[in-house]
Amino acid sequence: MKWDAIPKVCFTEHATPLQPLTRLSAHLGGPMIFMKRDDLTSLAGGGNKARKLEYLAADALARGADTLIATGATQSNHARQTAAAAAQLGLGCALLLERRLENQPVEYYRSGNALLNRILGATLCKELPAGANIAAAVAQLEAQLRQQGRKPYVIAGGGSSPLGAIGYVACAHEINGQASDQGIKVDCIVHAAGSGGTQAGLVAALCREKLTRVLGYSVRFDSNRMSEIVHGIANQTADLMDAPPVPGDWIEVDDKHIGDGYGIATSEALDALRLLGRLEGILLDPVYTAKAMAGLIADIRSGRFSARQNIVFLHTGGAAALPAYASCL
Repeated sequence: MKWDAIPKVCFTEHATPLQPLTRLSAHLGGPMIFMKRDDLTSLAGGGNKARKLEYLAADALARGADTLIATGATQSNHARQTAAAAAQLGLGCALLLERRLENQPVEYYRSGNALLNRILGATLCKELPAGANIAAAVAQLEAQLRQQGRKPYVIAGGGSSPLGAIGYVACAHEINGQASDQGIKVDCIVHAAGSGGTQAGLVAALCREKLTRVLGYSVRFDSNRMSEIVHGIANQTADLMDAPPVPGDWIEVDDKHIGDGYGIATSEALDALRLLGRLEGILLDPVYTAKAMAGLIADIRSGRFSARQNIVFLHTGGAAALPAYASCL
């Protein structure tokens, strides 16, 4: 099936901007950096999950679901956008969130995305301890909801399933069209890699014609594990489109900017966050995009990217979580 024939719900009516970061590019003296503003998608503050949810929500509706089940960490952007999608469609939203970080300031557990989940009407069914068996907890919740006469639809973590990744097949085509309109050749797309679906969709679209390379800066897993996750989803996404498998050498992951772990801000990420704010007036977040920007800045300074290249930084959103990190900003 062609990707553009797959049913979807429209959460983002217009293409998100592809804008040059002229002040940042001049400051770094490296390649020309463009930003794909997927922080400006719809659904309660924007972010990359909106593109995935367009396809996942359509599938949920087609199956007669009345409740979306989502998982994630305490400050999950995916949970927040799933709650918003459910509200917009008149569905229930049940969340199972994992407390991956302990001993954080009180605002970490009450503000940011945690606050927005409550405003959006999501039900926090259980807060799980770090390392909990998420799959077992989801299966138990799904069974409970069915016993109550509900029709739940389980969404993969981060929306990173083959169907969800179609959202970033679409995004890859969108970037190509915008780059062509602006008369530029994109040499590499870089982004924060968390659950793998964003990179998988981009690669599944771009490798077929050996177009732009994609580099994911991992925020959680080492490069080997992250690459395996991305490659698996990418191949399933290609299969969904009746396309050939994705070559393994098209999966590029950098794990040097994770720091002490998922959700823990690094000094380099906080520096990148402030730099973007003060040079471009754009907000990043400490968990995903600031770590990816720190990676890009380090790679520019090391000479990985040349001054003649055009790099697209895919902004996957996340600024809604900033109040939860007030103590370190």
